[in-house]
Amino acid sequence: MTVALSGQELAKRIEEKFPGSIEESSRDSLVVKAGSLLDVAAHLKDAEGLKFDYLNYVTAVDYFSYFEVVYQVTSLEHNQTVIFKTRCHDRENPTVPSVTGLWQGADFQEREIYDLMGITFEGHPNLKRILLWDGFPGHPLRKDFQP
Repeated sequence: MTVALSGQELAKRIEEKFPGSIEESSRDSLVVKAGSLLDVAAHLKDAEGLKFDYLNYVTAVDYFSYFEVVYQVTSLEHNQTVIFKTRCHDRENPTVPSVTGLWQGADFQEREIYDLMGITFEGHPNLKRILLWDGFPGHPLRKDFQP
């Protein structure tokens, strides 16, 4: 069985390497500042003792005052998993960096989030709608969506 790594313990390790990169942490997860997302994600994937080489999922949540993009990654070598998040506070143009360069499995998941929530993943190689047609008005999973 995979062991969940404490977000608080991991946040301490990441703060040592990337000071100011963590917004908050809890027992279950940590929130990474969007500007530090790629550095922290690359560290999680490649650092000795971590090696989170498998992306379980990417999803997003609309809290109305901000969007949260949620990632779960697993280290197959160390049999550990962790959840990390980042936030977008701009409802008009929510943008976070794409992690497809680190985990190829993020490709369709980021496209789905873009399509249904309207979050742009900067640096994504093929960011276009995946479920709805071009020209569809809005993003149906947003809380402020008006059909």
